[in-house]
Amino acid sequence: MTKGDVKRKLTAIFSADVEGYSRLMEEDELATIETLTSQKEIMKKMIRQYRGRVVDSAGDNLLAEFASVVDAVQGAVEVQQILKAKNDELPENRRMCFRIGINLGDVIEEGESIYGDGVNVAARVEGLAEGGGISISGTAYDQLGKKLPLGYEYLGEQSVKNIEKPVRVYRVLIEAEAVGKVIGEKRAKPMLWRWATVAATIAILAAGVLAIWNFYLRHPYVEAADPNKMAFPLPEEPSIAVLPITNMSGDKDQESFADGITEDIITDLSKVSGLFVVARNSTFVYKGKAVKIREIAQDLGVRNILEGSVRRSGDRIRINVQLIDALKGRHIWAERYDRQRKDALAVSDDVAQRVVSELAVALKASEAERLFRRHTENLEAYETFLYARRIITATEEATLEAKKLFERVIELDPGFAGGYAGLSWVYSRLARHGFSTSPEEDMERAFKLAQQAVATDPTFGFSYLALGSAYLNKGEHDKAIAAMEEGIRVQPGTADAYRYMGFFLHWAGRGDEAIDFVKKSIRLDPVYEKHILSMSYFTAGRYGDAIETINQNYAEIARKGHLILCFLAASYAAIGQDEKAREVMQVFLAKRPKFTLSNYPHVRIYKRKEDRDRYADLLRRSGMPEK
Repeated sequence: MTKGDVKRKLTAIFSADVEGYSRLMEEDELATIETLTSQKEIMKKMIRQYRGRVVDSAGDNLLAEFASVVDAVQGAVEVQQILKAKNDELPENRRMCFRIGINLGDVIEEGESIYGDGVNVAARVEGLAEGGGISISGTAYDQLGKKLPLGYEYLGEQSVKNIEKPVRVYRVLIEAEAVGKVIGEKRAKPMLWRWATVAATIAILAAGVLAIWNFYLRHPYVEAADPNKMAFPLPEEPSIAVLPITNMSGDKDQESFADGITEDIITDLSKVSGLFVVARNSTFVYKGKAVKIREIAQDLGVRNILEGSVRRSGDRIRINVQLIDALKGRHIWAERYDRQRKDALAVSDDVAQRVVSELAVALKASEAERLFRRHTENLEAYETFLYARRIITATEEATLEAKKLFERVIELDPGFAGGYAGLSWVYSRLARHGFSTSPEEDMERAFKLAQQAVATDPTFGFSYLALGSAYLNKGEHDKAIAAMEEGIRVQPGTADAYRYMGFFLHWAGRGDEAIDFVKKSIRLDPVYEKHILSMSYFTAGRYGDAIETINQNYAEIARKGHLILCFLAASYAAIGQDEKAREVMQVFLAKRPKFTLSNYPHVRIYKRKEDRDRYADLLRRSGMPEK
């Protein structure tokens, strides 16, 4: 390579190695390699997260570069915080502490590698760091200013090996009490150095602009999805799937917090009629899985994907989100939010509003009002509500646990409709699923709580599901359907609204209409169980379709003793397969021995007498006892 061929650039160099690596290897080579591999994968992930590039990763060393010093230092801080949490899980003598050094300097670029004094200085600065700590050169420090909530300790000008001039070095202080402080004397910069700093800043900005140009306009971020391989036809309106926000805190207790942010964004987006939003149930199947954006878009039949991560440290959170056009394989928008934890719900609102703006979705006046409305400012109340909704299943234990949680929501924020709606939903389930010792009283409680939820916040969609369910308990099917019509108006993009509209129509004897609504909910939530669809098929007299739909997950349904087994038995009886019907009924009664025709709740829910009589007769033929 001749001098004319040399390619130089100014870059932020990140250098790391393990303190006491030789000792660790000597004591337990296999365990050391295992820990090293795990921790370096975490580092690489964070480097990519902050738009860095890993240059080399030999042995216990890791070399990376960033277009921005700010990104390099932020990434280094997150790395050390995560690794500290990992080390706390290990015996003290097996902990692996990385030292990190960062320098802004000129390097020679050859292929994927970088060389020169800029790299050497980073390595020498790294050697001055403590295990688990970060040191930065003076050139890096000069770019930071007050851009980050950190403090610094000036270590003076250090003479380092193979570098002609002394290097100014600073230790990064990440403790909250150190924010904004610079400990130790810092020499004044001569005018020549100031001009050099200005020149360096301009060079970095130019390099950043060039990087953005190359990255966004010339190179796709992900492999583009194939419209011909979509599992479902693309909706006419803009479509999006919000993937579970990744918890980067290294603390499993923060999973619920990350999930709550995801669900809040989905809930906000589903208030917009001009936007197709995949439901939570279907996007959370990808949680923790290394699945390509292209594949997710094709599986769910959507054009856009929103993904992100959250990192919590004390009361501070950092949320990174990016919106991707999967068909083009490119970013549409990306943003980072550094906030107090209590402001997490406001961040969710900001993200939802930005997505609507970026996808050019036209908002109706009423939708704009709902989108900007916050149902509660109490983060703990909202997280508790979301968790309680997630754990409600057909089991009595889970339903009773959810009951306690919804009562806690009301204690935390009496002005949040979610607590009343959730508790109403619990009482309805207790009565309908045979878990209640006083069904009539629980049905009345459910109705009063649902009314209170709607009165508390008429824009909260879940309140109408609770109200509709309470009306169904009372046998007022038309009012249940009217409640769900209002629920769809308030939250037109949610799968639950269409699913339960189908549910109420089914009990009203309007099976064909129910099928249409349930199929729309399945398009929004492809992985959700299809029990309501099979019930709707039964009511419409499409017994073969009901049997086929239930049998798709028969093993799991049978294991749980789900009430849907009764519809399966009745469907077999309806087509003359009485022996098969009795076989299914025996499986059901083995799990639910207390049920008889006199106390089985679903027989009484049908609006029309002919539907009740038909269902009861088919259950009788299937072997359900009278009393």
